[in-house]
Amino acid sequence: MEMIKTKKFTERLYQNVQPIWEKNHEHPFVQEIGKGTLDEQKFIYYMKQDYAYLIDYSKLFAVGVMKAQDLQTMEKFSQILHETLHFEMELHRKFAAEFGITRAELEATEPTPVNLAYTRYMLNVAQNGTLAELVACLLPCAWDYWEIGKLLRKQYGDRIAHNRYAKWIETYDSETFGNGAKWLIQLMDELADGKPERELVVLEKHFQITSKYEYLFWDMNYHQQEWPL
Repeated sequence: MEMIKTKKFTERLYQNVQPIWEKNHEHPFVQEIGKGTLDEQKFIYYMKQDYAYLIDYSKLFAVGVMKAQDLQTMEKFSQILHETLHFEMELHRKFAAEFGITRAELEATEPTPVNLAYTRYMLNVAQNGTLAELVACLLPCAWDYWEIGKLLRKQYGDRIAHNRYAKWIETYDSETFGNGAKWLIQLMDELADGKPERELVVLEKHFQITSKYEYLFWDMNYHQQEWPL
């Protein structure tokens, strides 16, 4: 009897999120990074807000350690947390310094309404939901940044070498970053395996919402949106 191949849950997520991710990829902020034409002040604004975002994003991996059901998963979440705090954020600080942004300025950054809403949504789900729900919230940022890195590399090719933002593109197009995204994709499939449709719908809702927050994050930085008062 021929076995029927079951579609992985992340394949479903990927297919259904395309209308949102296409908007993300077409956003002027993303495209102007690829072209190297993005206004430097907009990029500086983004670097500061992204640093504030990373502080809260890293906490999700700490929650992942607590929610994990096996030692191997605990170790991996712990490793990612350590790498985020001690390596990724240090690279972020060094890259920011090239644009004249000091560590003190990064750490004094107040998150905008969109930034705060995005991270609080994820932290609320992480603390009150299952590990699968946490991963569903984590995944769009890691996965779509990897998609964007690959896309910009494909679109602009050799021109990236002369791009002021080349290091940014190279970071998210890198094998190292891609491996982290692939681990989360694999974990999402493992956690979703065997779950009833009513639970999968909840996971997909989180994935879709945080993907929409990714769009809002690009837009917020492009227009440098602050609090109204």
